[in-house]
Order: sequence, then structure tokens, then C-alpha cells
Amino acid sequence: MLGFQPDDEQQLIRDTVAEFAREQLRPLAHEADESGVFPTSVAQQAWELGLVQSTIPEAYGGVGAESSATTGSLICEELAWGDLSLALHILSPQLVTYPVMALGTHEQKTQILNDYVGPHFTAGTAAVMEPRFGFDLNELATTAEQHTGEFVLNGTKCFVPLAAEAAYLLVYARGDSGITAFLLPQDTPGLSIGEREKNMGLKAVATYELRLDNCRVPASSQLQGAIQPVLNRSRVALSAMAVGIARAAYEYAREYAKERRAFGTAIAQKQAIAFMLAEMAMEVDAARLLVWEAAWRIDTGADATREACLAKNYAATMVLKVTDNAVQTLGGHGYIRDHPVERWLRNGRGFATFEGLAMI
Repeated sequence: MLGFQPDDEQQLIRDTVAEFAREQLRPLAHEADESGVFPTSVAQQAWELGLVQSTIPEAYGGVGAESSATTGSLICEELAWGDLSLALHILSPQLVTYPVMALGTHEQKTQILNDYVGPHFTAGTAAVMEPRFGFDLNELATTAEQHTGEFVLNGTKCFVPLAAEAAYLLVYARGDSGITAFLLPQDTPGLSIGEREKNMGLKAVATYELRLDNCRVPASSQLQGAIQPVLNRSRVALSAMAVGIARAAYEYAREYAKERRAFGTAIAQKQAIAFMLAEMAMEVDAARLLVWEAAWRIDTGADATREACLAKNYAATMVLKVTDNAVQTLGGHGYIRDHPVERWLRNGRGFATFEGLAMI
């Protein structure tokens, strides 16, 4: 049965990540957003927490801890509460490691996973989104045509995080039997990485456009098995991050409203502000419960496609509403870059289109 209280181990992990987000990510978030530069020391500190390596099997150099979607959702929420851009950068290795652990052959696991158990942060990435109107994850325009012993990939991807520094890219494409994924080294002929994208939000994480022009890859680079469970875990991760940003915006607006006074009283006591804050709190909690339900179904081995889609769609709407209300609560101050609510609104706006940027 689904519970509402993390177990002792999950709570310890949650508290550890929350402290890291509070002490390390939140203080650096503004400067990272302004400069567009990710502080590499933070990536290394996060790496040393073992958030990625712990779930890699012992046979491939990892700790072999259980890969729990529920625990992952707690981690994603806390990191995104600190900052979404920094959270996506820190968790980027899981865009490669989890799909390989779930669907990779022994040879693929041996080749890939050993790179992610060393003492230093190692970037990973996945190419999912495409720069076109009406993008549908189930109807990718990027194609994979099978020939004798190889596949030929053609298409264009966008919002590919850390593509310029990741040794391997996991590229999702449409094959004869549906959506599939391929592991490509960065130097694969026919694969080209464009300039860093200039985005409305996510300014501290580098994303790129990627082109595949008759890119020939061996059949051995293809992951085996159903992709949908992997995509479900990505949607749950993004939903949890949306909850983290919305929670941050709500908490900031609530404290501001308690301190800001107008006509002799705190604006939190004004009915319009009080009702807005109450609705924000309800929306955050409702979205979190949808995330937990989807994660719980994943952990029990049940099909979580419906629940993951519901959580993703609800969280995308919720985070935009809550962050916008936070800006409204601050009034003119909400539009000033010195306050984080405008950054949370810019980042939150993207969840309606984000796909494949995170994994649990």
C-alpha cells in the first residue's frame, strides 16, 4: 500500500540532499543564472554524495543500492528546490546510467557504467526533444533505419544538456518497432553538436542542438527492451523537480508576505494574498501526491504510464501557476532579478515542453 511517510533510509537521504541544496545550491543559484556558468566544485561535491554511483551494480563498480523511483523523486524535489539548472546538471549522468542499467546488454553495461563510478563527476546526456511544432514523444521525427548490422540515424534534437562534454549521448529515435534508443560516442561520424542554446530559463545548464546526418551506428549500440518504463521515470523526475521549484516559490512568497507591511498590517493578513498562498500550498501538495503515486507504481513493477503522464501534466500546469502567483505576491519586487521568484517563473515555464531532461 502507498504510504505518505518516507522510511528511515529515505528520510536520511532526503535530509542530506535538502541540506546540500540549502547550503550549496541556493546561495549559488543567482550568480550561476546571471553568468550562465555552472560551478564545477558543486558538481564534484554532489558527486561525492553518491547520488548516481550508489545505484550502479557492484559488478560494474557501483554500490548496488536499490534504484527506487520514490527515493529518486525525493532527491529531485530537494535539488530543484535549491535550483533547477544546477539539479539538472548534477543528475545528468543518470540520463545514461539508468537506461543502460535497465535495458543495456552486459557489454554495454561494462563499456558505459565503469565511466560513472570514478572519483570525479562525469557528465551524461540524452537527446529526446525535437525543435518542431507539436512535438510528441511517441511520434519522434528522428528516424533509425535498420540495415545489415547497423542503423542509420537522421534527425535534429534540441535541449540536449551537457552534449559538448558528455562522452556518450543516448539518442532516442523512431524505429520499425517504435521508439528506441542508441548509445553514441560524441565523435560518431554524422553526429554534430551545435552552439550552446540561449534559453529563457535554465541558464546555468548548457543545452545544445544536435544533428544526425546519415549517422551510421552498429546494431550493438541499440538498447534492448521497452523504452516506455524509462520514459515514465523521466516524467516522474521532471514532475518532482516542478514540485521542488513550486515549493521554493511558495515558501519564499509566504515569508515575504509575513514581513511585508501595508497600511499597518502584514500583507499575508490581506484576504486576497492569504487565499492565494493557501491555493499555492494545496497545488504543491496535490502535485507531490501524484508524483509519489507514479513513483510507487514504478517501484512495485506496475505499469505507471498513466500515472506518470498525469503527474507530468499536472505538475507542469501547477508550477507555472504557483511561480506566477509568487511573483504577484511580491508585487513590483517580484519582477526584480534580485528576488529568485522571477527565475523560478522562467524555469517553471519550461515544464510544459520539457521531456527527457532528467531521470530517476
